[in-house]
Amino acid sequence: MKPAGGRDDSDLDPFEIEFRAEFRDDRGPREPFVNAHGVVIGDHDYESENSPLEQWNTETDPFVMAGAQWVHPYKDIGFRTPENRDLFERGIAPSSGIFMHPTHSADGSFDPDDDGHLLVPEVLDEP
Repeated sequence: MKPAGGRDDSDLDPFEIEFRAEFRDDRGPREPFVNAHGVVIGDHDYESENSPLEQWNTETDPFVMAGAQWVHPYKDIGFRTPENRDLFERGIAPSSGIFMHPTHSADGSFDPDDDGHLLVPEVLDEP
């Protein structure tokens, strides 16, 4: 049985999920498109000759790779994360909580009396 959107997982691209109706409206094209840099977005060929990544050097401004023109509105690997699937397929908003970093402790165990552990001394010293 197909969901209300008329598609099921067998119709989906490997990088696509079944968006709830409220996330499909005005989302953009389902087919691949060419961005302002001449790079095709949404075809899974990430080694495009025109991509700034293929011409990267110390003079390249990383900002050139920022923005919606680098993300396909339906086919992006980030949509397949559990958090995004919960939101876009099930309507479950992400829960707020402790920030987690894969390699550094961010658990909030900060001791303000530990002088060797002041993160931003100029701010902590202000009245």
